[in-house]
Amino acid sequence: MIDISAIDFAKSGGLVPAIVQHARTRQVLMLGYMNEDAVQQTIDTGLVTFFSRSKDRIWVKGETSGNTLRLEAIRLDCDRDTLLVAAVPAGPVCHLGTPGCFDDGEAPGVGFLAALSDVVRSRRNADPKESYVARLLASGPLKAAQKVGEEGVEVALAAAAQDDTALTEEAADLVFHLLVALESRGIALSDVVETLRARHASSLAITER
Repeated sequence: MIDISAIDFAKSGGLVPAIVQHARTRQVLMLGYMNEDAVQQTIDTGLVTFFSRSKDRIWVKGETSGNTLRLEAIRLDCDRDTLLVAAVPAGPVCHLGTPGCFDDGEAPGVGFLAALSDVVRSRRNADPKESYVARLLASGPLKAAQKVGEEGVEVALAAAAQDDTALTEEAADLVFHLLVALESRGIALSDVVETLRARHASSLAITER
C-alpha cells in the first residue's frame, strides 16, 4: 500500500495532510491530517483514520455518523509530506450532509460517469414500474444490447447529418444505455477504463520502440 517509513512526519511536527479522493469518480472529498499511527490504522483496518488536532486523538471518519471511508489506496507526493487517499464513501462526507467538503454537487467532469454508473447499479432492485433502468435490467442483457444498437445508429446519423446539439444528445443517450448494458452483464465501468488504459500503454510502448 505505502512505505510508512518514507513519509516525512517530522517536517510538520508529526502530522501530514491527507487529501481524500473518491476512488471511482476522483472527486476531492475532504482534507484531514494523519500521524504515523493513523496511517497504520488506516492500512490495518481499511477505514480511513485521521488524527484530530482539536480532540488530540485518533479518530475514524464516520465513527459516530456511520459515513465511513473505505480505503482503496494511499499515495505519497514527491516531497514525501502529503498523502493522497483514494476511498469509497459510505455516505455524505461533509458534516453539512454534502458529498464532499469542497462542493455540494456531483463529481466534476468525466468523473460523473462513475457516479452515474453507481446510480444505474442502484436501480437494479428498484420497482420496474417506477424505474426505466430497472425495466431494462429486468428484461436481461439482450434488451439493453438492443438499446445500445439503436442509440449507436442514432449517433451515427447525427454525426453524419445533424447539428452539434443533436450529436451531443444522441451521444449522451448512447453512453447512458451503454452503462445499463454493462450493468446487465455485471461489468464495471472501471473495467472498461482499465482496458483502455492497457491499450494506451501498449500503443505507447510500440511507438517508443
